[in-house]
Amino acid sequence: MKSKKFITDDFLLYSQQAKDLYNNFAKEQPIIDYHNHLSPKEIAEDRQFDNITQVWIAGDHYKWRAMRTMGVDEKYITGDASDREKFLAWAKTVPHTLRNPLYHWTHLELQRYFGIDELLNEESAERIYDAVNEKLRQPEYSCRGLLKKMGVEALCTTEDPLDTLEYHRQLAESDFEIKVSTAFRPDKAVLIDSPSFNSYVDRLAEVAGASINSYKDLQNALRKRVEFFHENGCRLCDHGLNSISFEEFTEAEIESIFSKKRKGEEISELEVRKFTTSILLFLSETYHEFGWVQQFHLGALRNNNKRMLEKLGPDTGWDSIGDYPQAEKISEYLNHLDGKNKLTKTILYNLNPADNAVFASMIGNFNDGSIKGKVQFGSGWWFLDQKQGIIDQLDALSNMGLVSVFIGMLTDSRSFLSFPRHEYFRRVLCNLFGEEMAKGELPDDMELVGKTVANISYKNAKEYFNF
Repeated sequence: MKSKKFITDDFLLYSQQAKDLYNNFAKEQPIIDYHNHLSPKEIAEDRQFDNITQVWIAGDHYKWRAMRTMGVDEKYITGDASDREKFLAWAKTVPHTLRNPLYHWTHLELQRYFGIDELLNEESAERIYDAVNEKLRQPEYSCRGLLKKMGVEALCTTEDPLDTLEYHRQLAESDFEIKVSTAFRPDKAVLIDSPSFNSYVDRLAEVAGASINSYKDLQNALRKRVEFFHENGCRLCDHGLNSISFEEFTEAEIESIFSKKRKGEEISELEVRKFTTSILLFLSETYHEFGWVQQFHLGALRNNNKRMLEKLGPDTGWDSIGDYPQAEKISEYLNHLDGKNKLTKTILYNLNPADNAVFASMIGNFNDGSIKGKVQFGSGWWFLDQKQGIIDQLDALSNMGLVSVFIGMLTDSRSFLSFPRHEYFRRVLCNLFGEEMAKGELPDDMELVGKTVANISYKNAKEYFNF
């Protein structure tokens, strides 16, 4: 007996109000994906993928973690198995992802991009693999075609200060109608305790065209790269940190710490925190000068499995949620910038659900009336970009701030098939508001609530980033 269609028009919408909100105010809004890790090279060259494994499984550590949990050998995940074998291994895993967001995303993506309603499993895998691959060979399923298919208006990739931005320049000069921008990600210049810090600074000096013999030289080199990124359309930055540092320091201390590191000498944990505070404050003040939006992704405990890190490298699925103290240092950091009137638009992303209330209440301390929604509590990300994580973030922001000025969802993804996550978010958003309308907790006023839904889905981000 044929199973019923899983992803229906009413997926995740449990009241008439929710359905009306989604269909009339959210569904057709364009997408502004202001933070992701897509390859600008693949967009510029309009890559045509050979098969679904290349576009869907390669680089997706969400799927890799699930496959490993099911006992799938690494050969079929990141190893030398064929793309077909890797897809079949993933398909065999999918039925075991029930109640994990992967189950929703998998079937939503197959339906939205390729019109496939059949559940993916071991029995359907060969059929789906061949059917999708046939479509991927068609011109409209190239990288650019996939983005257009989802109604993307603008997207923002993430690049290191060393990047030449050659592909962004190519895209800016092309007739591609989707705006492709970048975010400046200088983490390697911030994390002075990294074993690769000195070699990175050497490379930065080459790219900046100036020697880096002092901390002041490092600041000047980074400023040059900010200027270069700005000239090429960049208006955002991003930092991936465990937590924000804030320690009192003197300029002499920072020069000494930097000098010790460059000589290969040991530096203490306190010295690391002082240096991190100094360089982050310098960068934040520079972002303010250039009118950028700064983003801080906080709370990840990275590279937990040292054996597998050594074997496969970072960003291969060995990270989890950290439980770092956040509130006091965030407060001191933002207060320092605000006190100098150098706090630019800021988005704080939280990875530990226990800290949602901390982040949601913190942003209100620095929304000073100068800009609507100047400091934002960013959307649920990484381990929290699933249904419950989205609801929890929306609830915390609603209870302690103004969800009406929230700038909405982003993919934070390396996959060109991840954009239905915006639809997923919008459905959860509409259901949350719709159910409260149905209960009488919100007015049954479709125009009032619908306007808020449309703003969160698209219009607030459009105004905030002004791409």
